[in-house]
Amino acid sequence: MRSAAAPRWRGASGRLEVWYATLSDPLTRAGLWVHCETVAPAATGVAPYAHGWATWFPSDGPPRTERFGPEPTQPAAGPTWFETPEARVGPEELSGQAGSLGWDLSWKDSGAPLWTFPRVAWERELLPGAQVVLAPSADFTGTMSVGDDTHRLDGWRGGIAHIYGHGNAKRWGWIHADLGNGDVAEVVTAVSRRPGLRRLAPMAFVRFRIDGTDWPASPLPSLRMRTTLGLQHWQLEGRIGSRDVLIRVDQPPDKCVSLGYTDPDGATAVCTNTEQADIHIEISRRQRGSRVVERTWSLHGIGHAEVGLRDAPEGSGAPALNERTPS
Repeated sequence: MRSAAAPRWRGASGRLEVWYATLSDPLTRAGLWVHCETVAPAATGVAPYAHGWATWFPSDGPPRTERFGPEPTQPAAGPTWFETPEARVGPEELSGQAGSLGWDLSWKDSGAPLWTFPRVAWERELLPGAQVVLAPSADFTGTMSVGDDTHRLDGWRGGIAHIYGHGNAKRWGWIHADLGNGDVAEVVTAVSRRPGLRRLAPMAFVRFRIDGTDWPASPLPSLRMRTTLGLQHWQLEGRIGSRDVLIRVDQPPDKCVSLGYTDPDGATAVCTNTEQADIHIEISRRQRGSRVVERTWSLHGIGHAEVGLRDAPEGSGAPALNERTPS
């Protein structure tokens, strides 16, 4: 896990580094999203800052988001990956306070990181941005406070991921799905903001861990997977190797939160996120002119999903919450 977890930002301008955790209670379908971010603006003379947010998704009722920071920051030193006066992320630790939300959690995952993007692209920074899931099948325990109420989080499941690069994509979709029995799916499908690439269709990076084996074996993008993005309903469909794959996502508007992102170059985007998505996955093969379904999973209210857009249509998804910027 060391190379996947080690902080990458060493002071360069025009960089973005993120650690985030998404987790769910499989019994009540409550969820939690904690996002911790370091931004080093590209503009000369603008100091880097750290900030983030937490969103509580109750089993009944609308999600609730609170932000922390921004705070001036320096490259990480010591064992903690991310630290501000209000939040910490480190080995088997996730704690913080954002407004009326507080969390004090520990996590464990005996499995290896799941490389959504090619590992070499991560280690050599070959792409505008890349993500790796440090703990794809993490077990969480601890407490979550929401105002005056304290919730015990035992047996919650989810993942912790790490992002590093120059900023967010032009538009993107993301999925983390705990499929049970140690199986997991992670998807990032995105359109780059780079000239010459921004007009292309979304490029899908699809990774499964099934029965302890990562599939597909190649970490390269799944070029035969077609993405159709929408704020409430979206999907990926196509072929990976010799298999047909369908991934369908439903993000109920009343279970979503929309947040404003600011890139190091000052560009903005809006992401619409939920930890209570419905996700359906099928893997099938063709045999003698027929389609044979080999594996299928359906998650109801415990899928983790997000859609990010540069120009979100008005009135779609949840209302956007503007990002606080450093003064």
